[in-house]
Amino acid sequence: MPDPVVTIALGVTLALGTSSVLQHRAPMLTGAPLMPPTEMSMSMHARGTFEVQIAPLPADAYGDATTLGRMTIDKQFSGDLVGTGKGQMLTGMGTVKGSAAYSAIERVTGTMAGRHGSFVLQHTGIMAKGEQSLVITIVPDSGTEGFAGISGTLAIIIEGKTHSYDLEYSLPSVP
Repeated sequence: MPDPVVTIALGVTLALGTSSVLQHRAPMLTGAPLMPPTEMSMSMHARGTFEVQIAPLPADAYGDATTLGRMTIDKQFSGDLVGTGKGQMLTGMGTVKGSAAYSAIERVTGTMAGRHGSFVLQHTGIMAKGEQSLVITIVPDSGTEGFAGISGTLAIIIEGKTHSYDLEYSLPSVP
C-alpha cells in the first residue's frame, strides 16, 4: 500500500521580503499518531480559506533581519474554522539561493464543528535549493475549552493569491 500523501504549498515570506510558492506532494508522517483514535474520539476535516498578515520585527542581538529574522503572524480563518491565528515566526536564510527555513508557533482561537476554544500550531518549513516541505502540527494538550484533547495536522494550499487550509483533526466525543 503506498504511503499517504498530501499536497502542500509553502509560501514563506522571509526577512528579505522574498517569497516562494511551490506545490508538491510530500509523504505524510507515518507511525503512531499523537493521539491514538479510540471509540471516544472522532476524526474530521475542516477546510476553508484564510487571510494572513506577516510583519517583520526589528533586528536585535538575536536576529539581523537579513539571514535571521523574526516576524509576527496575524490570520483570519473562514470556512469550517472561523477565528483568528496569532503567532511568531523565526526565519533563517541559507547561503545558497532557494535554501531557507522557518519555525513558528501560532495560537488559533475560534469556532469549529459547534465547538469554541483555542489550540496551538507548530510550523516547520524547510526549503533546500527550491525543494520545499512544510509540516504543521497541533501541539499535544494545547486545546482549551471545546478543543480540549484535539490533535492533528494542518496543510496549507496556496493557489494564486488565495490561501486555503485543510485541518485533519481528532477530538474526544462530547459526552
